[in-house]
Amino acid sequence: MDHIQRALDKARQQYGDPMHALLVETALSDAKSLDPPVRSPANAVRWSALPVADIRNAHLAQNRIVTADRSDPAHWAFDRLRTKLLREMRSRNFRSVAITSPTAGCGKSVVAMNLAFSLGHMKECRSLAVDLDLGQTRMADLLGLDEVAAMEDFLGGRRSVQSSFVRYGLNLAFGANGRRAAYTAELLHSASTKRALADACGELQPDVVIYDLPPMLVGDHVTGFLSHVDCVVLVADAEASTFAEVDHCERELAEKSNLLGVVLNKCRYP
Repeated sequence: MDHIQRALDKARQQYGDPMHALLVETALSDAKSLDPPVRSPANAVRWSALPVADIRNAHLAQNRIVTADRSDPAHWAFDRLRTKLLREMRSRNFRSVAITSPTAGCGKSVVAMNLAFSLGHMKECRSLAVDLDLGQTRMADLLGLDEVAAMEDFLGGRRSVQSSFVRYGLNLAFGANGRRAAYTAELLHSASTKRALADACGELQPDVVIYDLPPMLVGDHVTGFLSHVDCVVLVADAEASTFAEVDHCERELAEKSNLLGVVLNKCRYP
């Protein structure tokens, strides 16, 4: 119960403006970074061959994605999250991080997208964001993408990497979901999903992979997928998440994966 209050107190000290109401309460440590992987010329060709996404900054701003053009000072909160997360992942040789929340509406997808664009500003870090909240099309909606392939088809082996992912800039790519899927928990747990994601990572060789997962308390989607990811970050809603929900999710994630921290979202102050 006290950990959320401590995070609120820290947020008030560091970000007095409500627009800066995103804070990480976490045990992330500063550590030396590992060298990026050595990539072959063929891999560079495959990455460059990804279709370029038509993403408009105005649409991103309307959806509170503030790290793309950095005109909103709120981007500093996400840049700080990026730096701590990246240092911790590299110090432990982690490549993939899952973003989840206790319930729907906590803003986990907005946090994931802001983190992705923040990583995209790092020229030597190639990042990939994948929408695995398959009952929604949230990533495609936030990015303003039309005619997006269904992630279900890619995970089922019916579509290729090149037809399922799009590139933004030189070192950021997205695997958005264009159609809501049924039986999403079973799909996330399937062997075909494991193979498809391994193929995507092998072909594109990203330094960091962000998986936007469903909320934890709506089923067994997250717990069944944790074995495929190196670490996880929990996003809590300061206005709606209860202490019991956050505590339950923290305990379960810590038991089954490497929980790096909690992002306290939607803080509001006088």
